[in-house]
Amino acid sequence: MTTPIKSRTLTHEETEAFGRELEALRAEVRADLGERDVAHMRAVIRRCRQTEAAGRALLHFGVGPLTFALGSLSLGVSKILENMEIGHNVMHGQYDWTGDPELASRDYDWDNVCAASDWRHSHNYEHHTFTNVIGKDRDVGYAFLRVTPEQQWNATHLAQPISAAVLALVFQWGVAIHDLRLPETITGEQSVGELVRRAGPFVRKAAWQLGKDYALFPALALWNAPRVFAGNLVANGVRNLWTFSIIFCGHFPEGVAMYTPREAENETRGAWYLRQLNGSANIEGSRALHVLSGHLSHQIEHHLFPDIPASRYPEMAPRVREICERYGQAYNTGSFRRQMGSVVKSLFVNALPTRARRRVAAPRALAPREPASHAAPAVPVAA
Repeated sequence: MTTPIKSRTLTHEETEAFGRELEALRAEVRADLGERDVAHMRAVIRRCRQTEAAGRALLHFGVGPLTFALGSLSLGVSKILENMEIGHNVMHGQYDWTGDPELASRDYDWDNVCAASDWRHSHNYEHHTFTNVIGKDRDVGYAFLRVTPEQQWNATHLAQPISAAVLALVFQWGVAIHDLRLPETITGEQSVGELVRRAGPFVRKAAWQLGKDYALFPALALWNAPRVFAGNLVANGVRNLWTFSIIFCGHFPEGVAMYTPREAENETRGAWYLRQLNGSANIEGSRALHVLSGHLSHQIEHHLFPDIPASRYPEMAPRVREICERYGQAYNTGSFRRQMGSVVKSLFVNALPTRARRRVAAPRALAPREPASHAAPAVPVAA
């Protein structure tokens, strides 16, 4: 269940002490990284390839609805593993310490229409640096959904229960065009020329993905081409629905705090940790759920330690929670059903025409008693 306590405001000294404890935990785990972390990723890669091979074999050579359903599901699971536990985590630099070219964050490209370079910028840099800062973190509502009362309402939000469902079905495409900044082009804040420049990587990647899933593999199936085409469509849909659900449960359920740009100005490293904690939420569940979610079921730990291999989050979580309890900070966690229900409720409630307001005072640190100059915190993620 979601913890009932509310985060208390910390003094400057408490905030920095809080940050130091989390830094110490990060350093301890990082120093312990080794063969078991690589073995985990290698095992997931093998399972990803096995489920893809099984799915494609069932679709290409099977007959009847049962093998179609099993083939589509197996291929969908493969795409989920590749996107969530492998691609997302590798591109965060979680395995750069291995020196393995196959696990290098800047060279890895995933089975998704979103160009890897666009993802590293919009997600690794923008989202993880400005988490839940309205106006800076463009992941808050993905530019067209109202997920918090702090966002200004407009008439398009009335349809957001439907538009959110559509986004869930085509989520990889929503993620892919996110860094194109289409709303800025419409409002004139971005030139058409800049849009064309940004669109280059997206167009090339989307063309490859469409050709692979809906031309190459169907052609290889000869008379079974329509079946393979449909199976790839279903598999991509399964992956899209799952990733949408995991990401929204980790960012927009009840109790997640939003921040104004002013609240995030000149924040110290401790204040950055505090914002990451209060801007995220976890999902409780089995080991299978954790792996299939890319361990984003531990969204809190991911936002605190984005460059630590995600498979370490389950063992770090109890220690993070204990630190939070000592500092009076809420640790937002709940079942998938509870968190998803909260997200759905929020989408309906915030679709209604209400004036923008502060839902919850964002937990933050008090300023030090005497003026002090603080450098911007070093965010442990690559752009």
